[in-house]
Amino acid sequence: MTDERAPICFYYGNGKLIDLAEYPRVVLQPDFYKPEEIAYLKGKGVHVLAYLTLSEDTGPPAEWQRTEVNPDWGGKFVHVGHPDWVSHVVGQARDALAAGFDGLFLDTLNVELTFPEDVPHLLTLVAALRAEAGSAYILANRGFGMLPRLAELVDGVVFESFSARWTEEGYAAWPADTLEFHAQIAEQLLRLQLDLYALDYADDPGLTDFAVRRARQFGMQCIVSDRALSRV
Repeated sequence: MTDERAPICFYYGNGKLIDLAEYPRVVLQPDFYKPEEIAYLKGKGVHVLAYLTLSEDTGPPAEWQRTEVNPDWGGKFVHVGHPDWVSHVVGQARDALAAGFDGLFLDTLNVELTFPEDVPHLLTLVAALRAEAGSAYILANRGFGMLPRLAELVDGVVFESFSARWTEEGYAAWPADTLEFHAQIAEQLLRLQLDLYALDYADDPGLTDFAVRRARQFGMQCIVSDRALSRV
């Protein structure tokens, strides 16, 4: 592994096995990789995590889906506590682990911002995934509405868009008040004895350097990518 490589790669495309093998840990879409490809990466010493979405569904119409749609990505929001949704997600986790993935990456955990009544149901779903995964590594994206209980169920937290974000006009740092709010959350995370990562979005050296330096100030390893998470 070269010194320039980040400690983890979030890649939502397919292929690129040789490049992915340079990272110590990668997050991949499980439908895009065959068990033998996962085995190849593991043979290179890579820790491979399977992406799971917990509160949005991009699949065909199902009874657990809400009518509301995520305007950024087009997925349907779901009733997180619906028994069939719980079974669906736990089944996806089971299949990924059976295919050779070392652990799970849990996404779309910010239901406190959309459907706050679902926070207890989401916590129950995360607990079900921990039970399914056993001692396998679980990394959560944000999920701050479930703290501190979330910290008892996962091994690490990703603070997506900690310092920089994507907008319709491009990439930019957050305004000062948002940066301060994020700093307060980061200080809480530091007390939880978890692996901490910042996942920021930038397309120029200045914004990238800002994100990396700021993450280090708060004890986080920083990964910088594009909106589609297509960089390796």
